[in-house]
Amino acid sequence: MTADTTAGPVPHWPHRALDASNLTPVPLRQFVLKVHSRCNLACDYCYIYRSPDTSWRERPARVAEETMARAADRIGEHAAAHGLDRIRVELHGGEPLLAGPGPLLAYTRAVRRAVPADCEVLPTVQTNGTLLTGTVLDRLGDEGIRVGLSLDGGNARLDGRRLGHDGRPSWPAASRAAALLARRGAQYAGILSTIDLAGDPREVYTSLLALDPPGLDFLLPHANWGTPPAGKRPARPGRHRPHPAPYGQWLAEVFDLWWHADGLRTRVRLFTEILALLLGSRSTAEAVGLSPMAAIVVDTDGAIEQVDSLKSAYAGAPETGLDVFANSFDQALRHPGVAARQLGEQGLAPECRGCPVLRVCGGGNYAHRYAPNSGFLHPSVYCADLEHLIRHIARRLCDAGDNGHCSPTCPH
Repeated sequence: MTADTTAGPVPHWPHRALDASNLTPVPLRQFVLKVHSRCNLACDYCYIYRSPDTSWRERPARVAEETMARAADRIGEHAAAHGLDRIRVELHGGEPLLAGPGPLLAYTRAVRRAVPADCEVLPTVQTNGTLLTGTVLDRLGDEGIRVGLSLDGGNARLDGRRLGHDGRPSWPAASRAAALLARRGAQYAGILSTIDLAGDPREVYTSLLALDPPGLDFLLPHANWGTPPAGKRPARPGRHRPHPAPYGQWLAEVFDLWWHADGLRTRVRLFTEILALLLGSRSTAEAVGLSPMAAIVVDTDGAIEQVDSLKSAYAGAPETGLDVFANSFDQALRHPGVAARQLGEQGLAPECRGCPVLRVCGGGNYAHRYAPNSGFLHPSVYCADLEHLIRHIARRLCDAGDNGHCSPTCPH
């Protein structure tokens, strides 16, 4: 499992170096169902519409009822075959509310009808909030659909990169949506926020908290060794030390604000995941840890694909060549790209397997490991940032322990 930097357009790892036929796959438990393939915003960092992959242009804008029905049947087939008692359904776009709440309700109902009676379906829609109203929330709530909001900050300036196609800011509508959701209790799933180093971490964090979300998730911008993120210079793939860690420092500052907060803390998913991993638990997020990936995407045309973040790597990166009309999800589990993300430590680069924070970092987000031609068998382009943050959190955890002493396995 070594990278071959002389490989052609299709990355060597995992597409030509991994034999998935003898692997024992982990069943899928998260189904990302595309409801609408277009968006009413034109964010300059979008990993779908500003990426090398332009396949969205050839896909139907809206998912057809026939596609919904077939995808639901495939989900039911998978749940029955593997005895799943719970699955997550993520209703996505584009902007999934561009066609109104009707398709989201129909898709959710189709999945519930298709799965075994003892399998619980947990649906969530992720939206930019510009089309949310009280009536829409009522209709989604009647079907038990939770709502997550995508925002970069809690004021017009911090959220200023999220513009409509006409250049107008989305903040007025998004802030109204946040206010509506704050009164919805358990229906509010929380806020996803992509990190912008130009935003002061304290201001970003406190402004988002002011919107009363039940949880926050800070996302590293989707980047890789071929297209490094803002604030990081190009470098060859590897675990470089010493190396600048601007994103790790940004997150560490937010962590300290969160860690030292008075009273109950709003859940910040990345922080709680890292703390749990440091304490010996398994990961439940894609960003860190070694737990097998158990998510798959169904696009508006019924294509079965890997996660959308791979669009930031190269054109066609999420493709499996499968679709719900002709193929099962068990077949998707045999695709090298899907199988590679279920290998745990064995699916990581040699530099990662020798790293002291391996079991917490887990190599980072799979898409962030990509290097042109050679593929995904590399450390994350955010390697230094993740190690900085993990060691920082480990220090805080040790300081809070009995007598301030670390455990022998503490990586800090």
